[in-house]
Amino acid sequence: MVCRLARLALLSAALTGCTQPGGAAVVPVADAAGLRAALRQAGPGTHLALAPGNYGGGWYLNDLHGNAAAPIVLAAADPARRPVFEGGSEGLHLTDCTHLVLDGLVVRGANGNGLNIDDGGTFDSPTHHLTLRRLLLEEVGPQGNRDGLKLSGLTDFSVEECVFRTWGDGGSGIDMVGCRNGSIRQCSFGPARGDGANAIQAKGGSSAVTIQRCRFINAGGRALNLGGSTGLQFFRPRPAGYEARDLTVEGCFFEGSQAPLAFVGCDGATVRFNTFIQPTKWFARILQETTAPGFVPCRNGIVADNVIVFSAARWAEGGLNIGPQTAPETFRFARNLWYCSDRPDRSRPTLPVAETAGVYGQDPRFRDAAQGDYTPAADGPGHGKGHTALP
Repeated sequence: MVCRLARLALLSAALTGCTQPGGAAVVPVADAAGLRAALRQAGPGTHLALAPGNYGGGWYLNDLHGNAAAPIVLAAADPARRPVFEGGSEGLHLTDCTHLVLDGLVVRGANGNGLNIDDGGTFDSPTHHLTLRRLLLEEVGPQGNRDGLKLSGLTDFSVEECVFRTWGDGGSGIDMVGCRNGSIRQCSFGPARGDGANAIQAKGGSSAVTIQRCRFINAGGRALNLGGSTGLQFFRPRPAGYEARDLTVEGCFFEGSQAPLAFVGCDGATVRFNTFIQPTKWFARILQETTAPGFVPCRNGIVADNVIVFSAARWAEGGLNIGPQTAPETFRFARNLWYCSDRPDRSRPTLPVAETAGVYGQDPRFRDAAQGDYTPAADGPGHGKGHTALP
């Protein structure tokens, strides 16, 4: 009841041109023409409340600037009936924008990227302080390197409670190139269009990005590509010897994928308190795809307090695929529970280093896996591990 009253209050404010708490000017937007007109006048504190309807695709938004105290907001006037940006080579493309919030929008059916946000090619002046909240991005592509959300040169950003479905068969749900100081929280990914796709990719000099409490269901061959392969001219702000650095994956749930994790030219990533259910080939891959002079080998991964359940019939190379020119001896494994559901005696993985306090061959005893509750029993060996145990 409270949520419904809040939605009605926002819709009423939008229709009457009132202000929100804090003094932000609410501008009602009824259609695409009204949105174009409102954007020309938008400044710090402007809240554009978009009525339900189809606004089309191919939108290009440039130089929208709020400030820390008063961002520009583009939001659904009624969260129960959301505005849709459909079709076009891209649904929405934002360039050189700062202190901007997108909330409750649907981007669907673009044949390129769904939502594209970049720095306009000015690598030393990134787009920054953007919040993407409760977006639905779907039916992108369908073929090729087409992303649900493409981020290039973005800093200080947040992606929250968004849903990503069916992006390009060679693309990503979220593809980050040279992005820093960001978080992706409580989002869901999948299904992807086959093993050529991935859910999240962080490459091209990306750093200090946290992926937290997300769900990945059949979300591509590499659900998470922690690093990648980037042409040197595309690194932001410039090549620094790694594809990605200081990434964190925690409290997430994975089901399926050929390899839910791939560390690729990454210098430091922590993967902790996650649950992995039935990967189709490997738990993780350690690879090096960028070998230009000055680049460090893939190194310094930490994998701890996870629950990994797999099948012997679909488990290759002891669960880890390690490529050349990497430094697997620098990885650390601790307190993970590994359980081979059809052959418990084959639960111990083949790791490049000895694991600290690993648990092998013991059923984590999920509370009700048949109903999707993968919380380990409080008196079982999985207690304190997996996605439900994140502090």
